[in-house]
Amino acid sequence: QEELVESGGGSVQAGGSLRLSCAASALNFYKNYLGWFRQTPGKEREGVAAIYTGRGTAHYADSVAGRFTISQDNAKDTVYLDMNTLKPEDSAMYYCAAGGTGLAPGTYYVWGQGTQVTVSS
Repeated sequence: QEELVESGGGSVQAGGSLRLSCAASALNFYKNYLGWFRQTPGKEREGVAAIYTGRGTAHYADSVAGRFTISQDNAKDTVYLDMNTLKPEDSAMYYCAAGGTGLAPGTYYVWGQGTQVTVSS
């Protein structure tokens, strides 16, 4: 069964950094889109960053471009999200997903359980 497991969330002060990890299993990791999405209560899930593992091509939401970096480790079937210069508005539940296209959450069909990121001012 295809599975994604996120880790690395936590609490940090504004300006700080966190690294999220997403480990994939029973999934065609190579030549697939894996993405990071976030959601806060009452709001729709939004795309943060995505990577096409076949080429390493990355896409970023305007709100995180220049601060967040998505990367992949093919040997570990793992995707990372390095988040720098964090802002309180980055606080959300972050989800890893696979099988979709770009930053459109509705196109993804495999989802992790989520990891909470809280940024205090």
